[in-house]
Amino acid sequence: MNIKLTGSNGYIGQLISKKLEEKGHSVSGIERNLLYRDSENLKKELQYSDVVINLAGAPILQRWTERNKEIIYDSRVVTTRNLVAAINGLPNSQRPKKVVSASAIGIYKSGYSHTEESHNLDEGFVGKVVKDWENSLNDLSSDVQKVIFRLGVVFGREAQTIKNMLLPFKLGLGGKIGSGEQPFPFIHEEDVVSAFVWATEQYQSNETFNLSAPENISNKEFTRSLTNQLNRPAFFTIPAFALQLIYGEAASLLTQSPEVSSEKIQNAGFEFNYPNINSALKEILG
Repeated sequence: MNIKLTGSNGYIGQLISKKLEEKGHSVSGIERNLLYRDSENLKKELQYSDVVINLAGAPILQRWTERNKEIIYDSRVVTTRNLVAAINGLPNSQRPKKVVSASAIGIYKSGYSHTEESHNLDEGFVGKVVKDWENSLNDLSSDVQKVIFRLGVVFGREAQTIKNMLLPFKLGLGGKIGSGEQPFPFIHEEDVVSAFVWATEQYQSNETFNLSAPENISNKEFTRSLTNQLNRPAFFTIPAFALQLIYGEAASLLTQSPEVSSEKIQNAGFEFNYPNINSALKEILG
């Protein structure tokens, strides 16, 4: 298949591109500047492609200044709107047959358990970003299949999340965040890649899936598992106010989280290689 990617230079984009190329597909990235304007060049880029994978999005864990909020929002919502407009502007015979798009569990209200049918949604900045991001795909032509993945925290050997955590934990300075009782939805990078390949090659319906490991754990349980894997103690607690000094409002991404169910994607036929935190961390740290 001829596959186009937005966000192809990102961490996950590179992993997905590599796997698809290994499976014999032709994969190419869409230049970022094409996504920020209603451009004939974007339509030309998409012509005769079979699948578009949409991964564009600036890092969200940063201080939410007005400028950064604009960058975070536009990098997801404006780019997706322009992508959809370009696809719709092509003749039927030249359109991609499928769009597989990233989204985030940040759409859900923290402190509750959610399936994909939940209407208890986040009312803050992140909730607005993710809702508008997904809603941008509502205008996609009905003859183009649409699959949306709401991702949890992605873990992997090269994931920035793990890199940022490992040094303090190895030094015995790591610990739970706040009370540690907040849910901690996670997914191994290989399962992310497998899900996008599965949706690209096999899945044939319009659907939205939570893409998070089946095991529901708390931040405290994650901390315990990581320290066990590293054989290090974790005596410390990282207070919420300290994170607020660093990240401002964005600290809520670390101190609050929804719990999500992955039952729907499993019922659709997808199998996780790393369904629990111990198997995920064992592969990453082994």
